[in-house]
Amino acid sequence: MENLSFEESLDKLEEIVNKLENGDVPLDDAIYEFNNAMKLVKICDDKLTSAEESIAKIVKENGEVIDFNLTE
Repeated sequence: MENLSFEESLDKLEEIVNKLENGDVPLDDAIYEFNNAMKLVKICDDKLTSAEESIAKIVKENGEVIDFNLTE
């Protein structure tokens, strides 16, 4: 599951949410799907954090690093 792209993880997460919102999932299956959803949320969050960190550091032509704090 960790090797999925952000988009693939998000698609699978949406599938799980749709399945759970439908309400026709037995409890054990719902718990299993919820656990998978939480893993996918972590994967998406990690990928977004990594992308944010990459974007936050832009190197100017002279080599100076500009650190943009995107969390503020």
